[in-house]
Amino acid sequence: MAPAPAAEGAGLSPGAARGLAVRERLPLWLQDRCEVRPRTVAAVAVVLVAAVGFAGQQYWWARPQTVTAPAVVTPGAVPAASAASAGAPAGAGSPGGAGGAARIVVDISGKVRDPGVRRLPAGSRVEDALAAAGGVRPGTDTTGLNRARVLVDGEQVVVGAPAQPPVAGAGGGPGPGAGPGPGPLSLGSATVAQLDGLPGVGPVLAQHIVDFRTARGGFRSVEELRQVDGIGERRFADLRTLVRP
Repeated sequence: MAPAPAAEGAGLSPGAARGLAVRERLPLWLQDRCEVRPRTVAAVAVVLVAAVGFAGQQYWWARPQTVTAPAVVTPGAVPAASAASAGAPAGAGSPGGAGGAARIVVDISGKVRDPGVRRLPAGSRVEDALAAAGGVRPGTDTTGLNRARVLVDGEQVVVGAPAQPPVAGAGGGPGPGAGPGPGPLSLGSATVAQLDGLPGVGPVLAQHIVDFRTARGGFRSVEELRQVDGIGERRFADLRTLVRP
């Protein structure tokens, strides 16, 4: 008869006694085959814990995650500025075209390097016209030339030439809206219709100029044109090179 477990475990440490108790509960064939010892049990436990941890890690990595779909970019319309610049016709500045109002045509003559007809952007000044004609010839007197004056369509810019009297036609002076003659217009003899042809001068302002001339007995200088009712500094700057006393 086998001795009792308590007798066999007499004098053993608590850990050894517990191990011996576990071994005694295992089947005899397992004890004989595997020779189960505490170290073997601990190794198996470590392997099991590692396997459980590895499986948990794989499960965590393989879990479903929320993915934000990228924004859908739809082809937009071409910006208005790009479309306007790309769709502008090459001949927009030609007279009679859709963009004819964006350019003006002036005749530059006199003592310039390359006289002739030039097409310039609307709002250009006399200085721009001189540059388009290659500049003024050396030694030319430009004292009476207002380089800052704004040009008008159909105007003639004469550089360094003496003032010429207006040419009177057989049927009278030019009608309303006609441009000035080849030279500066005489304020002392111009009619209302001729004054009406100056840029920025309408029939009412032309009548004021004639009334001022009648009241003062004529114009002694072009500067007196500033005293006419309705003529400011800007309009005077546009007219000073187109008229003479």
